[in-house]
Amino acid sequence: MEWLSNPDIALLSVAAVDVSRPGRSAPLGTIPTGWYPTGASFSRDGKRILLLSGKGLTSQANPRAPQPGDPGDAEYVAAILTGTLSVLDVPDAKALAQYTERALRLSAYSDASRLAPERPPPDSAIPPRVGAASPIKHVFYIVRENRTYDQILGDVKEGNGDPDLCLFGENVTPNAHALAKEFVLLDNFYVDAEVSADGHAFSTAAYATDAIEKLWPQYYGRSEGKFLTEGGGPNRNAYGNITAPAEGYIWDHARRAGVSVRSYGEFAVAQNEAKNDRPGPPPYRGSVPGLVGYVAPDYPPYDLSVPDARRVEAWLREFRRFEADGNLPALSILRLGNDHTAGTSPGFPTPTAMIAENDAALGRIVEAISKSRYWKESAVFVLEDDAQDGPDHVDAHRSVALVASPWARRGVVDSTLYTTSGMLRTIELILGIPPMSQYDSAARPMYEAFGSTPDIRPFEARPPRVPIDEKNDPKAWGAAASAAMDLDEADRAPDRELNEIIWRSVRGESSPMPPSVHAAFVRPLENGGEEDGEPEDR
Repeated sequence: MEWLSNPDIALLSVAAVDVSRPGRSAPLGTIPTGWYPTGASFSRDGKRILLLSGKGLTSQANPRAPQPGDPGDAEYVAAILTGTLSVLDVPDAKALAQYTERALRLSAYSDASRLAPERPPPDSAIPPRVGAASPIKHVFYIVRENRTYDQILGDVKEGNGDPDLCLFGENVTPNAHALAKEFVLLDNFYVDAEVSADGHAFSTAAYATDAIEKLWPQYYGRSEGKFLTEGGGPNRNAYGNITAPAEGYIWDHARRAGVSVRSYGEFAVAQNEAKNDRPGPPPYRGSVPGLVGYVAPDYPPYDLSVPDARRVEAWLREFRRFEADGNLPALSILRLGNDHTAGTSPGFPTPTAMIAENDAALGRIVEAISKSRYWKESAVFVLEDDAQDGPDHVDAHRSVALVASPWARRGVVDSTLYTTSGMLRTIELILGIPPMSQYDSAARPMYEAFGSTPDIRPFEARPPRVPIDEKNDPKAWGAAASAAMDLDEADRAPDRELNEIIWRSVRGESSPMPPSVHAAFVRPLENGGEEDGEPEDR
């Protein structure tokens, strides 16, 4: 019998396929691998299988993270994903069956739970299955940029935060803090991505394609390739270019399910610009086929020179119209990205000012929704597309997530492990949209963050407590480096250097940024270890 092996990225395994009969190939089983399998081959004698895992076996700490000016990338987040090579004997039928059983047992995904997640609580407004009724009819999904949990909420004593790593605490982000305290504090939320290249893909599709995962390390290595994650270039399929998922993004899935959708700045570009990854003047249009005609034409996409307050004004104009005519889309996607900051670039607001202005914009949006006719049937979900490489004492992927709704629990801490895909899964269940990928299908919905009894008290936006118009000093630490950065797109700037500049702008020029932490999350076997007789990797 002849057979080949094919990597299965979502299941972290390699599929064994019988190809001995042309045109009649058949699956034989699957073999567990490390993190993100990228290749499989046989030894020359055909007795062993060589397995490549692109991101290695697990995350790890990086206490020797490089500083600006250091030519090495010893423990930069992209550099520590060095990959692994596993070598094992070609399994016989019995061994392959054992491998298959192990791979399926360790996977969080199952066909049985695709449309009906496991263990739904009886007292949550989030439906127990796709298509079940929900009291929530309108979802506002807000995507921000690049902050860790500790950077923003590390000073909240009720949560698992480190105040020593908190750069933009309650004095700078009073609205984020008020939302976390009045509704649910989510202190165990993790983004699925490492950087914005895969961050916006995961945030809108619960998946980053193989093209994205293999291209972004080159792009972030400053090879200056074209940023294709958010559209642009020739279309590969009906949903976009080479980076587009085979079945499209959340807006494509929503429309197939009969769910109305509108995008404000997400996957949007200027109508007449020459390059899709550069900002430009209005009107704006969708950068992918599925958003053509579904993008707010006056809402600016990512552009750090545009205050987020201007975005709120553009959104409010449409929202007031929807209040009047009753035609509010079921799903509104808003990009609110100035918490990325411009470092200490001369002429731009300081990092603290940009974070505070972004926070004020967020508060205004939630307040407007909560004082509208739609509030009693609405839910607001807020996340960061990625957590960049900022300080967090648990893991560099742990990030800020917020919810606001009459159906959200009030004044509680929810330490359930949630992810980007889990937030999308929650939105899908509310709106009756099937999962987009194995990631959101396997992810835990945010059941515990919602109750079954509404509390329609509105949210009151907090005014900024710090100046939001404070400009960077041309002589500030990192000013020259910031000025040299390409800030026209979310991650053209070197993130580790930009993070250090932001840290020192807040904590002082002589305060070095602490290293990032990368943790492993392990689900133990029921019997605490290997089963007797199971094959072992070499």
